[in-house]
Amino acid sequence: MAVPQPGGTRAPVAAAAPAGRAKLTHPGKAILAGGIAGGIEICITFPTEYVKTQLQLDERANPPRYRGIGHCVRLTVQDHGFRGLYRGLTSLLYGSIPKSAVRFGVFEFLSSYAKDSNGKLDSKKSLFCGLGAGVAEAVVVVCPMETIKVKFIHDQGSPNPKYRGFFHGVREIVQEQGLRGTYQGLTATVLKQGSNQAIRFFVMTSFRNWYLGDNPHREMNPFVTAVFGATAGAASVFGNTPLDVIKTRMQGLEAHKYKSTLDCAYQILKNEGPTAFYKGTVPRLGRVCLDVAIVFVIYEEVVKLLNKVWKTI
Repeated sequence: MAVPQPGGTRAPVAAAAPAGRAKLTHPGKAILAGGIAGGIEICITFPTEYVKTQLQLDERANPPRYRGIGHCVRLTVQDHGFRGLYRGLTSLLYGSIPKSAVRFGVFEFLSSYAKDSNGKLDSKKSLFCGLGAGVAEAVVVVCPMETIKVKFIHDQGSPNPKYRGFFHGVREIVQEQGLRGTYQGLTATVLKQGSNQAIRFFVMTSFRNWYLGDNPHREMNPFVTAVFGATAGAASVFGNTPLDVIKTRMQGLEAHKYKSTLDCAYQILKNEGPTAFYKGTVPRLGRVCLDVAIVFVIYEEVVKLLNKVWKTI
């Protein structure tokens, strides 16, 4: 398209418009790339998730069985072999793929409406887009899958484990507690996932905007993405570990002890003190930093690949 100029000349304007505009990621690509990233990530980081959950379930009133991270790993390998560190992986793998798919799909969908005319998403809007993505993944995927995972891990620590596998465990849980049994701790999960993704996408977007500056087409090196992702993961750990502890207790085999999410928080504070809210922080910090770094790197690289073979507007 051209417009008349003084003196009768005509100048093109449409071709210049997209030059400074950031390319939007199609939600379909985000769902596919997110699912692939989630599946790879959980296979790498699950042992640290296992140790974190065991330490959080190891309440003082039992009395505690584990003296620390190393002791937990040593006893698990001693009792169940190296494969014991991967008990519960199946349930989390089934959940991790759709979880990441929903997270990135919803984030890209929401951000497509929140970006400015140049396709740039500012940090504040990314906070709310991340919040929406976190709530969506919590309700659709995370709560039922995390409940099953925690019950599996908790069951292994009991004298006589009763779950023989993923499908057997799910069947037993549904038969005994109904579908509600897979949605224990929903409030805590929504709060945790919502705040998790709000913090992570806020930090990631802030770093991305700073790094790209005025050039939205600048390529981000995978190493840079990993560093930004790990930092975003660390920020989310320190921001919401108390919610993670409450969620884990609400989803364990002894969840019946708590009347509600608030009652769970009150009992932890009353019986174990404020430091109990940060149980498992160190193993969670290691897992989450690695987790978020891996997910963002794989996601970004898969999206780049999809952009070459899947042409979208």
